[in-house]
Amino acid sequence: MHMTYCRSLAPRLCLISMSILKKILIALLVLFVLLGAAIWWVTRGSPAELSVEAVAGTDPTLEEPNVESVPTVQIAKPVGWEDGDAPNAAEGLAVGRFAEGLDHPRVLQALPNGDVLVTLTRSPKSEEDGGITAWIADWLMTRAGATGDSANEIVLLRDDDGDGVAETRLTIANESNGLDSPSGIGWHDGKLYVANHNALLAYDYELGADSVSGEPTKLMDLAPGGGHWMRNLEVHPEGNRIYVAVGSVSNIGEQGMEIEEGRAMIWEYNLETNRQRQFAGGLRNPNGLAFSPWSGELWTTVNERDMLGGDLVPDYLTNVPIGAQYGWPWVYWRTNIDQRVKAPRPAYLAEYARKPEYALGPHVAALGLVFTQEGHMMGDNFASGAFIARHGSWNRKPPSGYDLVYVAFDELGNPQGLPVPVIDGFLNEDGTTKGRPTWVEWAGDGSLLMTDDTAGIIWRVHAPDAEAGSGIERLSSEPLRPRRELTGDASAAFSEDDYAREVPSQ
Repeated sequence: MHMTYCRSLAPRLCLISMSILKKILIALLVLFVLLGAAIWWVTRGSPAELSVEAVAGTDPTLEEPNVESVPTVQIAKPVGWEDGDAPNAAEGLAVGRFAEGLDHPRVLQALPNGDVLVTLTRSPKSEEDGGITAWIADWLMTRAGATGDSANEIVLLRDDDGDGVAETRLTIANESNGLDSPSGIGWHDGKLYVANHNALLAYDYELGADSVSGEPTKLMDLAPGGGHWMRNLEVHPEGNRIYVAVGSVSNIGEQGMEIEEGRAMIWEYNLETNRQRQFAGGLRNPNGLAFSPWSGELWTTVNERDMLGGDLVPDYLTNVPIGAQYGWPWVYWRTNIDQRVKAPRPAYLAEYARKPEYALGPHVAALGLVFTQEGHMMGDNFASGAFIARHGSWNRKPPSGYDLVYVAFDELGNPQGLPVPVIDGFLNEDGTTKGRPTWVEWAGDGSLLMTDDTAGIIWRVHAPDAEAGSGIERLSSEPLRPRRELTGDASAAFSEDDYAREVPSQ
């Protein structure tokens, strides 16, 4: 081809043409090398220096922040489970498939009659062009198996013969019933409560029915989609209030705090008065919600901020008193100021920001949460604490999470020790993953169910040889007698039987 081209030109012109072509090719080669080097530099990230365990527990190690202009990226691409394969279970436990072939199952809700509901859902479609940042985020989430069209279904699963496998599968609600990226679900007294990404809904639903009945009632609007889109809920044990967790749009408010209105908080909706109020704030991305069996207090799992390095900031498990403020985006772990935040820091944070109770490790993406309950079939080693699904990191080297862990609690309802693996083995040696733990719920037979969203499986965990365990005894105490003056040791005002959360020595 080149000879033919050169014969059509004067020899001198031919030499010039070839010289230019050679220079162009060299320039392109250099450009590709530089581009490759740039991509390598951007994606190499900053490997963590501490173990996940060092950044977990009641007293985690908090290193100095390593501010990243571009996040460290290590995507564990989902490859699925082979037939008959299963996660590794802790000693004394067995794990099997309760249901499979589901389209991105997320949140579970067990019903009093033994049926189990699960939401099949993904993030809502965005109508806005978010530019290069949004494109990169979408690419990353695609590799992590988190993108695609949302099925927008609530599916009923029923174990008809008690063998630990759901034989019956029914769709009881879908888009035609108003579902739009549904997450949290709860049932009480003939009502099924569902948190879409943009609204809290109530449906009439009788136990055992094949579908919801009638049109839903909208109880309250929620800040829609964007960023952290899941909207999880928990019905109060008394059945008169609902708590809804709403995550932030952004990492640290970098898009302005106006867009964060109504987000990064837990809402309370009163079913008797139809009034709503902010229950707690400063929670970047709250997820699992559960009431402590010791105190009756609301607890939650929270996903903390990114781009401060592989060792910061730990996701956490904490109690949520009414009016609690956990400091996002300005501070983390109560006293640590995030210097990257541009929005003016409210003065009240210096005094009112709370310290989380328990660190779950950096970037583990803590989601589903349940406490030990009466009738559990998990054995003595898992008889007094909380079970938490750690969905797994996309921005830490080495990866963190990708497991179901147990956090032991003491007799006063305080978390202690380090997270203990219940089931793991999701990560492969080649950096891929078989699945991603998502949500947890107690089945009627005392086993523990956990969704694996990217694999489309609900796993069932139990101790085959265990007897049904007892529940946690609710703590109670008489009010302290008033004292007109305190002299000597202030602790003398309290007896051994008085309930109080432990305060670490200064």
